[in-house]
Amino acid sequence: MKHHDKNTREKGGFTCVHCKCTVSYQSFGTKQRNHCPRCLWSRHVDEKIGDRRSPCNQPMEPISIASRADGEWSIVHKCNGCGMLRTNRIAGDDDELALLALALRPISAPAFPLDDFPQMRRY
Repeated sequence: MKHHDKNTREKGGFTCVHCKCTVSYQSFGTKQRNHCPRCLWSRHVDEKIGDRRSPCNQPMEPISIASRADGEWSIVHKCNGCGMLRTNRIAGDDDELALLALALRPISAPAFPLDDFPQMRRY
């Protein structure tokens, strides 16, 4: 079993690759946490969910929020090493402001200027 760092088994968690905080694997709603509840960054450790077998092991940046069919939110991560996209369920102790900021990214920076569409100006 691969871990985030060599002392993970003893600590029961991992050190965040981005903000360097110690994170417990067990938290509200999950027993196999892959991301930091503060900054939402992760590490590419899984080939399949929970297997901890990925050879990449590079930092994964949170890039978006996805809503699953049942309405549950998940965080979309992009690996800085290989570019793979993965989703992780949010947990009850994830920073709400970080989640909202991530969810609002597309709204705050639209792909095209909204003023270019006259029909949208009346709203």
